[in-house]
Order: sequence, then structure tokens, then C-alpha cells
Amino acid sequence: MAQTRPVGRSAGFRIVAVQPAAVRVLNRRWSAVRIPKVGWVRFRRSRAVPDARSYRVTRDRAGRWQVAFAAVPAPIPAPGTGGVVGVDRGVAVSAALSSGEMLHCPGLRPGEHARLVRLQHRLARVRRGPNRRARLRARIARVKAREVDRRKDWVEKTSTSLARRYDLIRVEDLPVGTMTRSARGSIVEPGRNVRQEAGLNRSILAHGWGLLVQRLEQKAPGRVEKINPAYTSQTCNTCGVRDRQARENQAAFGCRGCGQQANADVNAARNIALGPQWATTWVTARGGNADGRPVNREPPHCAPPPVDG
Repeated sequence: MAQTRPVGRSAGFRIVAVQPAAVRVLNRRWSAVRIPKVGWVRFRRSRAVPDARSYRVTRDRAGRWQVAFAAVPAPIPAPGTGGVVGVDRGVAVSAALSSGEMLHCPGLRPGEHARLVRLQHRLARVRRGPNRRARLRARIARVKAREVDRRKDWVEKTSTSLARRYDLIRVEDLPVGTMTRSARGSIVEPGRNVRQEAGLNRSILAHGWGLLVQRLEQKAPGRVEKINPAYTSQTCNTCGVRDRQARENQAAFGCRGCGQQANADVNAARNIALGPQWATTWVTARGGNADGRPVNREPPHCAPPPVDG
């Protein structure tokens, strides 16, 4: 069944078979595009206008008109240094890198969030029908649009930086669409933990999990590798011991095998950076590996050097 878009959200139209003469530059900030049955319409450039054969004019829920030209940008070339980075996406930390960097996606400021809650409470008390309700919805949409703009800007800058700095980018293979699916269910089969699931879904979407990987794959095609995320947050990156109790809290990771103390997200990112072969180093806290065979729990870097002769 086809999905319907909410009324007033990203409403617009698309113009195809655009000729080069349909777009002209007015000055260093403004350009104009010729829209059929409308004429020349000015718009402010956020970047150079590409040679596109189509464009789309949209009006977002905040009432802002935008024109987007369809063009395939050139991929970002690899730096050629052989660098590999692992990216662990989370809720407290938007993206933790195996290099130790902690990246945070900006959201609404405390004052803006309080204003949003206040407007939503006022909207809940307004009767349906009068223009006052429409004005409140527009004010709420303008506040939410700031959050969306900041998230998109952060994703663009972060994905560009990673594509320029590393030859290979490894991320978790997470089904973000399934993870953010509504848990409300129906009257016959209601969902479970609906409030908790809704809060987690909002957090995942607010940190741009899916959009970050999507833009990485577009900017660095062939250089993004998805890794199975199973046990990456429970396995020590130093000695390979897998212990669910090693993660003391959201941020702290303490290995009972080698005593390593590290940030939990960075430890997971370093496991992701190892690639598909990292799972072969799993060692359970009871002294066996993933398939139950006994192994030497001594960390590899502590093994004595070979003796000649």
C-alpha cells in the first residue's frame, strides 16, 4: 500500500527537461529560475547551481520554500593513507570513532526545547477549527525545523570529514528502519513498552543514524563496510574477552580479563574497525571462545618473545 505524506509536509512539485537558459545568476547571492506558468522566481543560493535536468520546488512544514536541483555529485576521493575507522552510533554519543573522537549531533537548546513543550501544551488545549490552532502548528513547525536543519548540517560535515580522512569506513549493520518502527500496534494486538519504544525511536532519529550512513555511502562509494554489531559492546578490544558485565554503565567499560578501562562506545568502535574477522577473537569470560573451545586468555601483547636456537 502506498504511503501518504502528512498534509503540509514537504508539499511541492517537480519540473523536468530543464534547459540551461531556465536558470540564471543575478549576483553573488541570488539566482532566478523560470517556473512554467509562474515566470522567473528568485532564490538565494546555498551552493553553486549544478547542470541539472530537473529540479523540485517544495514548501516544508515551517512554511519555507526551497528549490533543489537534481544532480549526482562527484564522490570524494580517498586520501590514500590506508586509514581505517570504525564508527559506533549511539544515543548518548551520536558517533564514537575508533580513534577516540566523540561526535555529538546538535539538537534544540534548552530554551528552545522548553518553548517547544510549552507550544505543544497550548496546542493540546486549543479547539480544532479556529485559525489559532493553525498558527500554533506553524510556530511548532518552525522550532522543529531548526532541529532538522542542524542535524542535516552535522551529518553533511561529519560524512565529508570521514570520507576525506579515511580510506575505509566501517559502521554497524543496523536495520534503522525496523528499529524505529512504531510499537503502538492495534486494538486487537497492542504493542509492548510503547512509551519506552517511542522515546528510543525519537532518540535514534534525532541523532541521524540512518542519514549518516546514507551520506557516507554516497560520498565514499565502495569505501563503506557494514559490520555485524553483535557483541561489539561486550567484547574487550585488547584481549578479546566477551563479558556482558564488562559494560559497567552507558559510558564505562571495564574488562575483567585484562583490566582495561575504556569508554564503552570507543571500545565498540575499535571492534567495528577490525572488520568481519574481529568476531574470531571472541573469548568468553568463563575461559572459552564463542564455540565453547578452551583458549589461552593471555592477551596477545603479553606473550613472551620467541627464543632463537
